[in-house]
Parts: sequence; C-alpha cells; structure tokens
Amino acid sequence: MLLRTLMLISTADLATHLNDPSWVIFDCRHDLGDHGKGERLYREGHLPGAHFAAVETAMSGSKNGKNGRHPLPTPEALADFLAAHGVTASSTIVAYDDAGGLYAARLWWLVRWIGLKDVVLLDGGWPKWITEGRPVTSVVSTPKAAQRLEVRAAASAVLSADDVLRRMADASSALIDARAGERYRGEVEPMDPVAGHIPGALNRFYKANLKPDLTFRAADEVESEFRALIGSRSPEQIGHQCGSGITACANIFAMEYAGLPGSKLYAGSWSEWVSDPTRPVARGAQ
Repeated sequence: MLLRTLMLISTADLATHLNDPSWVIFDCRHDLGDHGKGERLYREGHLPGAHFAAVETAMSGSKNGKNGRHPLPTPEALADFLAAHGVTASSTIVAYDDAGGLYAARLWWLVRWIGLKDVVLLDGGWPKWITEGRPVTSVVSTPKAAQRLEVRAAASAVLSADDVLRRMADASSALIDARAGERYRGEVEPMDPVAGHIPGALNRFYKANLKPDLTFRAADEVESEFRALIGSRSPEQIGHQCGSGITACANIFAMEYAGLPGSKLYAGSWSEWVSDPTRPVARGAQ
C-alpha cells in the first residue's frame, strides 16, 4: 500500500506501476568509497524501466574545495537531468537504493527543492525487491526526453555555513547531525580531514529511522524520538547536516514522514565546515 501521504511506496504497489509511462523510477545506489560502484550495480541488474541517478554528478554540483564533497547541483542542471529521463511536471518519481533510502532521499529532497512534489521512496529498496523475487533487468533504460522543466529552487530550504554560525546562539533552533555516533564524537573520521562535529549539533544516526530490513519504522515511533531530540523547537527551526549533505536528507525525509515537515538542509555539511579552519569544532558527546 502507499504509505504516509505518498512518501513511501511498497514493493507490491510499485510492481503494479512498472509499465506506467507517467511513473519514472530512479536507481540511486552508490558507495561513498567507490564512486563507480552504483552504476556497475545498475548495469548488473535493476528494476525494470529504472534509470540511473549518479550521486556524484546528477545529484551534486561542481566542487571548489570550499563547498563540501557533494555541493548542490544548480536547479537548471537537475531539471535538465530529470527531463532528459522523461520526467514532466505531472510525473510520479520513485527513488530507491540499497541502503535504506540513504541516497534515494537525496534525490527526493532535490526534486522537492526545485518545486516538484510527486516523489516517493521505495520502502525497503533494492534488498526488499530482490528478497521478494520481483523482476529485474540488466537492460539500460533509454529515456524518452521530455520538454524542459520550469523549476524554481526553494532558497529557504537550505542553510549556509554563515546561517549555521548565526543559529548557534539561538536556543530556538537546532542542528541535527545524521552521521554515526563515532564520527559525530570525533572518534573516527574516514572521509574528511578533521574529526568531530559542529558545536551544539545534536546527533541522530539516519539508521535509527529504519528497521533491520531497511524498511521504515512506524511513523509515530520516529515522531516520538525526534520530538524528544528537538524538544519544544518547531520543525522549521531544525537544520540537518552530515558529512556532505547526503544522509542529512534521510533525516529530513524521516521528520516529514513522522509529521514534522519544514526542516532545512545545511548542504555543505561537515566537509564544507572544516574547509575553513576558523570555524569551531567540537568533539565528544553532546
């Protein structure tokens, strides 16, 4: 069944839409340590009709050494990518990966950022689809290009590093770090040159939103835990970050899924933050 105001779709329901021309499916599988792995996996096998959405290109913009490992693409470049794969303003977009929505949520966020609303995640993603023995193919989808999408990015959905600095002294706002606890505490740092976290940031590892099979936990459970974390703050006063702005989108999705919409993305995240040595760094538990 479709879940939580069309944010998630079950494998059973998606199977009934595989031949629906108004639905466009994107395979978002990726590996932060092996940037070519996602496309290799896609070419080995994917959902019938699915197109590949590369995290490093389609879902990211140009890097300059100061804007993080996965800066946002321009709205125009994202719109051109979507249109080239058949997306129109009336399309239903489905995103999936093999990591509980970690990468698919980035596409979900980007699509909504430029003003398209009809986008869902496949609950359980590739692992659940495969476990159930549903059809797969290695045929690379040939997109039927659509007319260019007219889009407008929501500037209010994004926080800059300066915004984060200003908000540090504001008790009514909070920043949630989606990285694993050991990275947040600065015990390990496999991706970036500096370990630790942004001072004052709270920690919620994105996997806390998931069951062991990588499907989403009950929305009321997720809501209760986020409310305990943010206290009396409104969702609109919450920002999200991670290492580079990818897993942060998974927590934004989870908050909205839990009935707490309106939180924002610090797109540059930790990798942008530590590119300027004058920005403060904290280590240890909050």
